[in-house]
Amino acid sequence: MISRRVVLSGLAATAAGLPVSAFAQDWKAKYPEIVFAVIPAENASGVTDRYGPFVAYLSKELGTKVTLRIANDYAALIEGQRAGNIHIGMYGPASFARALLTGVKTEAFAIEVNADGTKGYHSVFYVKKDSPYQKIEDLKGKNLGLVDPNSTSGNNVPRFVLDQMGIDPEKFFSKVLYTGSHENAVTALAQGTVDVCANWWNDENESNLLRMARKNMVKAEDFRIIFKSDLIVNSPMAYLSDLPPDLKTAIKGAVLNIATKDKDAFDKIYEGKSKPLEETTNQAYDPVIKLIKFVDDLKKKKAS
Repeated sequence: MISRRVVLSGLAATAAGLPVSAFAQDWKAKYPEIVFAVIPAENASGVTDRYGPFVAYLSKELGTKVTLRIANDYAALIEGQRAGNIHIGMYGPASFARALLTGVKTEAFAIEVNADGTKGYHSVFYVKKDSPYQKIEDLKGKNLGLVDPNSTSGNNVPRFVLDQMGIDPEKFFSKVLYTGSHENAVTALAQGTVDVCANWWNDENESNLLRMARKNMVKAEDFRIIFKSDLIVNSPMAYLSDLPPDLKTAIKGAVLNIATKDKDAFDKIYEGKSKPLEETTNQAYDPVIKLIKFVDDLKKKKAS
């Protein structure tokens, strides 16, 4: 919706003999640098390689400097947007829901789309292929590797499904370890630090495990899935709600059109395994907010 203030300002600019296009670019004076941040799903060098071309593309499209920031953890992205230091964030569903729940003024504007056109993914539990474990119940007294407290597929969904099985992770497993990233969780499993780990999985053709295999970090065939969750809504890209409307329009247009305007940059992120991002809204993440509230209630019950 175009605000009365914007309309009146535009009319004032026109009356003064200034081109509206010049007025529309006034945000560049206030935002000489735009910060784009990503949650740490993989190691820092991997994030830089994946998103470096995207940042260069976005900078060219916006006509201003865009800086890539790799968040130390999921909470860092949330707090960075709360402080106004991160203008655009590539969230996971649960971290975005947490941001909304805690009052961060952020708006989802684009959602990832899988190669088959679906807009969701799954949480899975991996074990080593040669292990004796066939189901979660076989792992009593063993070590569980999770990702981050604000990870959807790496913590919140696993805790939800374990609760549905009647399992209290802290009592059922010998140790519950947060590894910090999806890559770290698989690495911990490969090294024997944990006996089972949670991770994200789109389908047989794309997952964090397959990405790691393509980088020669692990062999995908060394692991197997013993549990797969229901579909989770895909990850959103979100900008600060109070950014100027013209800037938000420019950002959204650039992101939604990157697959055609700079296919190489788009393919660098998704390795040819995804369709172009599509427009979305905060309402798409209402089910995830309910999930977060459920997990929070679980923690409160255990603490009381």
